Amino acid sequence: MSMIRVDDREGGVRLLTLDRPPANAIERTLLTDLSAALDDARTDDAVRAVVLTGAGEFFSGGLDLAQLPRDGESIRLLVDLYRDSHLALLTFPKPTIAMVKGHAIAGGLIMVLACDCRLGLGGVYRIGLNEVAIGAAFPKMAFEIVRLRLTPAQASELLLGAALYPASHAIRLGVVDELLPPDSFEATVLSRAAYLGTYPREAYAHTKAALIAEAVARVKAETAEEAARAAAVWMMPESLAAREAQQEKLGKGTFTG
Repeated sequence: MSMIRVDDREGGVRLLTLDRPPANAIERTLLTDLSAALDDARTDDAVRAVVLTGAGEFFSGGLDLAQLPRDGESIRLLVDLYRDSHLALLTFPKPTIAMVKGHAIAGGLIMVLACDCRLGLGGVYRIGLNEVAIGAAFPKMAFEIVRLRLTPAQASELLLGAALYPASHAIRLGVVDELLPPDSFEATVLSRAAYLGTYPREAYAHTKAALIAEAVARVKAETAEEAARAAAVWMMPESLAAREAQQEKLGKGTFTG
C-alpha cells in the first residue's frame, strides 16, 4: 500500500497526501512512493496541477532517524533516493502547491519549499530546519532548494539557528506565501491550484525550468566526493550523540529531523 494517497479534484487538481503515521516521516518507501506518484501525475494529461500535503497533525516531521542507516554507504544510497525524488518534485512541469496544515520540520520543510506555491493554515504547529542541532548535514539537493526559495538572511536564520518556530513566523521566514483561515483553507488552496492549472501548459513548464535551471545544474554537478563528505558528517561522534539525545527527548516513532 502506497504511503502517498492520491485524490483527483475538480479543475484537474491532483491531491497527493503523505500518509505515514504518526509524523509522515521520510524514509526509503515514502520517497519511492512520492516519485511514483509524481511520475503518474506528470504523464497524466488530465492532471493540470498538484497539491502536496500531509495527513494528520504533520505535513512531515522530516527524516525518520529511527530507520536511518548507520553506515556511510547506506546513507549515500538514501541521499541518492532523496535527491532523485526531490528533483522530481522541484522540476515537475506543472504547478505544485504545498498545503501546509501541520508541523513541517527539517526534511519536511524542504519538501514544502520544493513546491512552486506554498499556502499555510493559520494554526498552532511548528516549522523549522533543525538539522544542525541534531548533527545532520544538508544534502546538496536540500541546500539548493533553500537557496532558491529563501533570501540569504532567511536561509541563515533557519539553517544556522536550527530552531523550531510557531507557524505564525512562516511568512516572515519565507516558508509560505500566505497564512489562511481554517474555514476556507482547503477550498482556497484547491481553487488556487485549479487557477494555476489553467495557464498554457508549455509556457508554465518552460518558465519554471528556466527559473530553477541554475539550482538544478548545481545539484547535478555534485561530485561523489562532495556527497561522501556530507554523508560523513552524519557519522561523526557528536552528530550521533545529538541524534540519540533527540530520540530520547521525543521518543521513537515521532518526528526527529
